[in-house]
Amino acid sequence: MAIRKLKPITPGQRHKIISTFDEISKATPEKSLLKPLKKTGGRNNTGRMTMRYIGGGHKRRYRVVDFLRNKDGVPATVHSIEYDPSRTARIALLIYEDGEKKYIIAPNGLKVGQTIRSGQGVAPEIGNALTLGEIPLGTLVHNIELHPGQGGVLARSAGSYAQLTSRDGKHAIIKLPSGESRMILTTCRATVGSVSNSDHKIERSGKAGRKRWLGRRPRVRGVAMNPVDHPMGGGEGRASGGHPRSRNGMPAKGFKTRSKKNASNKYIVERRKSNN
Repeated sequence: MAIRKLKPITPGQRHKIISTFDEISKATPEKSLLKPLKKTGGRNNTGRMTMRYIGGGHKRRYRVVDFLRNKDGVPATVHSIEYDPSRTARIALLIYEDGEKKYIIAPNGLKVGQTIRSGQGVAPEIGNALTLGEIPLGTLVHNIELHPGQGGVLARSAGSYAQLTSRDGKHAIIKLPSGESRMILTTCRATVGSVSNSDHKIERSGKAGRKRWLGRRPRVRGVAMNPVDHPMGGGEGRASGGHPRSRNGMPAKGFKTRSKKNASNKYIVERRKSNN
């Protein structure tokens, strides 16, 4: 994973930092694993705008990614590493011995031609998927299930990973990317390794147009609005806007929004890191 910084020969390239895409081995996606992706423009089923600052963007097709990794006992060969416009990580095209093709989130260090497996008794190597009860302590994992058979939901974005720190009875304790330590059943699956494209956090758009290509419209600051439009709007001159809040009045920057009655609170061993 590498990045390149462009020379400032145009205003749009002055601060532009993008990926070199060195790891990409195939430009066109697998047709059988594509689905149409419809744009909403931020509107719901009645046509009302429920999410602002969404619209436009390049036309995309969704790549169907296998988060379950439940094809046990059948080895798969990594056919290619590809770009996915729907996510920050790279995806890998697997071809199983029986001929079936599937996309997975590509871990860091996965190579074309490599063989990976999933299921019981599999070696805890990069790209292999197995239960948390079989993974050695201290191993970095990603694509972690919260419930057995649900499919991976945790640590799926570029460069993210969690660490298996300990086991206590039927639960494994995982340290998540946020810093939170949480108990998860040892029968849940995870994939060994960290997610690819770890340099994504260094990338810079360089110009507003690149954001528009992603389907993001210009976002208006609350302090630039009128009092009727936002709690932080109005005031003479450039007023700070008072206490930072959302448009609906929900306090920001330090205000805890997680419910104290959440059923999953009992599984959290240590809270995530706070900036305060």
